Amino acid sequence: MFEVGFSELLLIMGLALLVLGPEKLPKVVGEIGRWMGRARAMARQFREQLEDEAAESSRRRAAATSANITPAAEPAAAEPAAAEPAPAETAPVDASVTPSVAEPAPKAGPDNTP
Repeated sequence: MFEVGFSELLLIMGLALLVLGPEKLPKVVGEIGRWMGRARAMARQFREQLEDEAAESSRRRAAATSANITPAAEPAAAEPAAAEPAPAETAPVDASVTPSVAEPAPKAGPDNTP
């Protein structure tokens, strides 16, 4: 994407020296360094926070699975719960297990009269 090599950095520093002068340049470079340090610290803290949340979420799922209960509602960033399986996802019904609709129901009573 956007790459700055050593020669480009030297050109930028040379132009900064000409524009700012030798008195202001060390202060500006120090300020830029402080801002970059703050940005790196914020990025590191954000990454650690995301990793902690992911680990906590996986621990809750593991605990819920081992306890054989469903986990409580997770934040919106978590995976959405599957409501009902789509008709294409249902398992085929074995006809030998399911009674036929054409079979009559057993009659009540000792002599099988209604």
